[in-house]
Amino acid sequence: MKHIIMFSVLLVSFGTFAQNQLSLDDCYQLVDKNYPLAKQNALLEQQNAYDLDVIKNKALPQVNLEAQATYQSDVTQVPIPGTGIQPLNKDQYKATASVNQLIYNGGLINASLQAKSANLKTKQKEVQVSLYQLKKQVNQLYFSIVLLQEKKALLGAKQDQLIARIKEVKSGIENGTILPASDKVLEAELLKINQQLSEIQYNKSSLFETLSSLTGTTISPSIVLTNPDLTTNLETNINRPELQLFDLKKEQIQANEQLLFKENMPKLSGFATGGYGNPGLNMLDNSFTSFYIVGLKLNWKVFDWNSNKKERQSLLINKDIINNETEVFNLKTNMELKQQKSDIEKIKSFIDTDYEIIDLQKAVLKSSESQLINGVITASAYITELTNLFEDETNLKTHKIQLSLVKANYNITKGQ
Repeated sequence: MKHIIMFSVLLVSFGTFAQNQLSLDDCYQLVDKNYPLAKQNALLEQQNAYDLDVIKNKALPQVNLEAQATYQSDVTQVPIPGTGIQPLNKDQYKATASVNQLIYNGGLINASLQAKSANLKTKQKEVQVSLYQLKKQVNQLYFSIVLLQEKKALLGAKQDQLIARIKEVKSGIENGTILPASDKVLEAELLKINQQLSEIQYNKSSLFETLSSLTGTTISPSIVLTNPDLTTNLETNINRPELQLFDLKKEQIQANEQLLFKENMPKLSGFATGGYGNPGLNMLDNSFTSFYIVGLKLNWKVFDWNSNKKERQSLLINKDIINNETEVFNLKTNMELKQQKSDIEKIKSFIDTDYEIIDLQKAVLKSSESQLINGVITASAYITELTNLFEDETNLKTHKIQLSLVKANYNITKGQ
């Protein structure tokens, strides 16, 4: 029983942890799953299934029913006296049932099925491309929230320092070593920090609402977004879904080209027609009778003014257009990657300098704290140094998060 209780506690703890933190990959997965566009995949599959059934049904027997009743102004007569052949009635009736069975069509049905399958793959890849392009928008929202989290933490640390200094300053005022009202200056700065914290909270709530809409999931502002330790491979080739889409479009063109070729193949079918009417097949028998016809039918479009050939040539031009689009895409992507590589190196150099600046500013602030307690400098001078350190630490956090954002965008641009 103890083991069951402990296991239940672990499950609850794990669930709480999972609900209190959200990673960048989690957001990507939520977009892929919940964004409205993702529903098109299932719709496309359902539509394709219907289309395939329609094509396959062409290989099944086709049954037609027909009935007609007519009245005509004149009928065929035998102008030979004494034959005893009665003229046909001017009112005539006929009902038939026909069955047509395709025997051979040069592989047109299989080519049609392959063309539909290629079309489905292309459309589904287009959906994937559209969802993939949302990832940079997710990156911007995600790291904007992470930056606000870091700023809130820094403001909290600054707040704690001010509270500690206020206690020391009030003690100094009571002992006469610090000028009166020095604590008021620090308390005013504390109120400003509270304002900044409130602003951060409002901004976070707004960003979380946008992120929730994008991911199709309600994300509470209390959830912590983790800053991922991203790696970038600068040597690998581009592996974007757009390139896969270009390849699928070319496969689709090949399938349509094959379909056009098959359309010019001869088609052989068998047919059978049975009926009942007056007259029947014997036009000289003026009575209701049953009849039937069976046979084979060959259809071959020998000459179409090169229409089919020109359609295939048009498809080949489409293939050249796709090759050109691929070339343009690779060019733009490589240009973007070069710019992002430059940004990564630039931000890394900023971060190295930030650490040096913070070390120097911490030494200055430490001296200012001692001077404030001893009444050598005013509270305003101390706040200036404290604010300088806060801004320097904010710059460091900002540069680190900017680096993570550029790396994330680089990975999305490259497709890794």
